[in-house]
Amino acid sequence: MTEDEIEDVVQAVFRCSATVARELAPIFSARKLVAKQVLASQGAPSKMCWIVINGAIRVDAFGVNGQIQQLSHYGPGEFFGAYPTETQHRAEIIAATRSLLLGTETVRLANAVDRNVELATGMARLLARQLDRILDQMVIRSTYSAAGRVYAELLALAQTSQAIAPPPRITSLALAANTTRETASRAIGVLVRRGIISRDEEKLVIHSARMIEELIC
Repeated sequence: MTEDEIEDVVQAVFRCSATVARELAPIFSARKLVAKQVLASQGAPSKMCWIVINGAIRVDAFGVNGQIQQLSHYGPGEFFGAYPTETQHRAEIIAATRSLLLGTETVRLANAVDRNVELATGMARLLARQLDRILDQMVIRSTYSAAGRVYAELLALAQTSQAIAPPPRITSLALAANTTRETASRAIGVLVRRGIISRDEEKLVIHSARMIEELIC
């Protein structure tokens, strides 16, 4: 990414002025991830903050018996990592698809926010938006059917795009939706048979997001 592109992202995410974005941008650097690449391991020191530019990031926790539970996921424009102080990763951070991130050290970002009221306001808004999204995820897991949760996770992965590349694995969708692989497979099979989606080895294409939304219940 160019310096101008990084400045544009910072300004959009923190909703700050161009001047403030120009001052903050140098502390960030871009990082590319391939699908399934581990960004951070559960239990490791957490000293970085990240902004998702493209792709999708999964947060998986390993239980005492080795079972995997997807806790959350992040898409374009979302922020995650250690903030406002360094800590320890509570879960595995993994790229669900090819992804592009902006990263910075926690200490450097926290110091910048402490010095600038405009950045502090932007950070508060950003974290408030993400808290609202997490509450939405909790409602989905508590009130939707298993198939409905699979469909909701599929749309969340797609964001505003019609294609997901590489295509999500059924096992990953099942974990994200807190259901079995068999249930997720049946749910995706319904979409394929009805022509709502198509998939091959390279990508999954959503032909009608509206029809998927109608199936979420």
